[in-house]
Amino acid sequence: MQLMHTPASLGYRMPAEWEPHVGTWFTWPRPEGISFPGKYDTVPPVYAALLHELVQVEEVHINVWNAEKEAWVRGLLEAERVPLQRVHFHHFPAYEPWCRDHGPIFLVREHNQVRERAIVDWDYNAWGDKYPPYDLDDAVPQHVAKWRQLPIFSPGIILEGGSIEVNGRGTLLTTEACLLNPNRNPALDRAEIESKLRDYLGVRHILWLGDGIVGDDTDGHIDDLSRFVNASTIVTVVEKDSSDENYERLRENTARLRTMKDQDGQPFKIVELPMPGQIEHDGQRLPASYANFYIANGIVLMPTYRDPKDAKALKILQNEMPDHRVIGIDSMELIWGLGSFHCISQQEPA
Repeated sequence: MQLMHTPASLGYRMPAEWEPHVGTWFTWPRPEGISFPGKYDTVPPVYAALLHELVQVEEVHINVWNAEKEAWVRGLLEAERVPLQRVHFHHFPAYEPWCRDHGPIFLVREHNQVRERAIVDWDYNAWGDKYPPYDLDDAVPQHVAKWRQLPIFSPGIILEGGSIEVNGRGTLLTTEACLLNPNRNPALDRAEIESKLRDYLGVRHILWLGDGIVGDDTDGHIDDLSRFVNASTIVTVVEKDSSDENYERLRENTARLRTMKDQDGQPFKIVELPMPGQIEHDGQRLPASYANFYIANGIVLMPTYRDPKDAKALKILQNEMPDHRVIGIDSMELIWGLGSFHCISQQEPA
């Protein structure tokens, strides 16, 4: 059901990630896909490690190509001893696994004392037409909306879920490097993009950082940089080594954050997360970041990188999220695909 009114005008908003979930959505990576060249066999165990934790706290939904692929994935997960009672498979095909970016963005509203949900279907062009084809990936939100029988809104502009971060109270955080990149919406200026964000996500206060981290092929997604852990606290990655390529761009972003106010005019608490040491593969720097964690019901899944700073990052996150259990899971095989746990997941709010 396609609606003509904007979500904001109907009272919808995008909830914060820590608000209660029905479940988490994934798109299973294909062996013939381009995301993990030469390393595919090391990736399913990473998904299995995530699912082991998630099925204890919420449902899991996995998009697969067809019934044959479903049977194969079931076999992989059973071999890893993942309980499948709360895992649901959907034959919604997509070329690549980055469900944060091509999957549905869920909205909620309270209407006549009933909580209602809807979906926003942003257009998707594989981060500026970098990795065609992507028509099947772009269609995933439509499939989910039809299956869930939810109203769907289509803004008609390119936007990926990893490029936005909300606190659930009206504030959205994003980056200029991504949303203002001409490979997304060249006909739109900053004001027009902000108008779309307000109309379709129910936010009213939009904050902009600058550049993303080195090696990030998304042109600077916010979920590798700065994340809300509650409505008034932002954790942000910093690089202490002044010779590192990330040093200056992260220093500038942190300086911006320290001047920012929330939707009510109050300053944020800014908490610094370290960056892991530089990780390369075949001379290519990979976008490893502790900020790419995923918040589920009562737990936080944080990527680790076999780095001495893993423990420090885990401790910082646990201190800032005392009502959640912060779990570190090795992401060294996944980061070869240029993304981590937040990039492959998409929350469905209750």
